[in-house]
Amino acid sequence: MKTWKGEALVKELARLEGMKEYERLYAADTYICGIDEAGRGPLAGPVVAAAAILPRDCEILGLNDSKKLSAARREALCKEIREKAVSCGVGIVSPEVIDEINILQATYEAMRRAVAALSVRPDRFLNDAVVIPGIEADRQVSIVKGDAKSVSIAAASILAKVERDHLMEAYDGLYPQYGFARHKGYGTRAHMEAIREFGMCPIHRRTFLKKMGCAQA
Repeated sequence: MKTWKGEALVKELARLEGMKEYERLYAADTYICGIDEAGRGPLAGPVVAAAAILPRDCEILGLNDSKKLSAARREALCKEIREKAVSCGVGIVSPEVIDEINILQATYEAMRRAVAALSVRPDRFLNDAVVIPGIEADRQVSIVKGDAKSVSIAAASILAKVERDHLMEAYDGLYPQYGFARHKGYGTRAHMEAIREFGMCPIHRRTFLKKMGCAQA
């Protein structure tokens, strides 16, 4: 883990304080839950959502939008989040369901599953740019680019990203010809070349590939 000292520590604490604006705004609520997802855009693999409730006085140095962190930093922060969180939950929706109900509805379902996995009932939901059907709308706050503006959403974004990366690394062992451990299912040149050479495997999202004009979809 990175060691924070002196001026760097002061700046980091100030940055984190700035990411607690929404947590302060809803300070009257006992349990504030951040929600985010990983994997809406890839051509393969599940969509994963996470829900995280942090203690009011929790300080996790380096906590940030998962996209701004290295894989090693995400792994370390994920461990710390799980150790310090009041509760956290993960929801996973398969490629088959994504093809059946579309990626937006699958994302909502993954978020509902993440909430259902919590050990306590949240009073307030801070969501990254969505309002989730099936959860009371008046308890939800949709924040554009929320994973960079809220510590709760940032924590959820890291949990979701790490969980999905682990799943794609496991799938790489089953389907090594596609390189899932490297690109995590996104439409890189290497991934597209593998699809052309080997065709689709069971975790490919056929609706995504069909939109791209892949003949086998």
